[in-house]
Amino acid sequence: MATAKKTTDSSVDTEEQIVTAEAAVVVEEKLETNSTKGVAKSGRRSTKGIAEAEAKAEKLEHQQNRTDQNETTEAEKQRQPIKPTRSRLERRSKGYRKAAEQIEKGKVYGLADALELLTKTSNIKFDASVELHVNLGVDPRQADQNIRASIVLPQGTGKKVRVAVFADDKADGADLSGVEAITKDLEKGVINFDVLIATPANMAKLGKYARLLGPRGLMPNPKSGTVTQDVAKAVQEAKGGRVEYRVDSTGIVHLAVGKVSFGGNKLLENVQMVLTSIKSAKPTSVKGNYIKAIHITTTMGPSITVATNE
Repeated sequence: MATAKKTTDSSVDTEEQIVTAEAAVVVEEKLETNSTKGVAKSGRRSTKGIAEAEAKAEKLEHQQNRTDQNETTEAEKQRQPIKPTRSRLERRSKGYRKAAEQIEKGKVYGLADALELLTKTSNIKFDASVELHVNLGVDPRQADQNIRASIVLPQGTGKKVRVAVFADDKADGADLSGVEAITKDLEKGVINFDVLIATPANMAKLGKYARLLGPRGLMPNPKSGTVTQDVAKAVQEAKGGRVEYRVDSTGIVHLAVGKVSFGGNKLLENVQMVLTSIKSAKPTSVKGNYIKAIHITTTMGPSITVATNE
């Protein structure tokens, strides 16, 4: 009986050992399969982690290739010859270059010769304006050196001027006159005149329109002769060629002195009048060279340097 029990116990132990061995084999096979594939359920060795790593490696490789291509392109650009920058004259139109050929480079012309040459260098279809540019040795920030004046050009400006008179009575020769008529237009922001003349008594009524008229240079001013009791004379002068000039922030006076159709002699009279006025306005505080440079030009035309002793 004891022998039978021992035999039974040994057979049970043997069966348990067989089951345990089979389970160990299964576990080993799974471990071998997982180690062969190199895949885990999560983390860097998971399917998702491996895919992300491969995508990142591919992106880095693409960026490296692009950087290498850019470096190659830059190297090729450096090896290519650089075209020289064209001068300002070379960038101009053919007509301008042709006109500029008539002016001797670096030469300082006399005023009469410069004006005669100027009329030949204008090759545009319309009647071009003649501009005078005078560089002064002044400091416009100083009140006594802020050059400003008005003159009547002997030969006029060649431009039709619309004159408005801000006065109670109607002015002869004016294109527009009357306080009410002008005020009505200014209220709407309408400006249909080139020169505005006012009497001293009515200047206070224009104060509210200073922001509209001031930036356009249309605000009447005693220095420019547009605030006066003699309205008829002011209108006649404005129609006849009265111009106002003022030095800009860089110390230069810019002024139109006529048209190309005037010819050299008429232009000479106008320019001489302007230069005389500028010289007479020289401040006592300015020492040294007062007129530093003079240039004349036409609309869309080349510039001519004029002697400063004219």
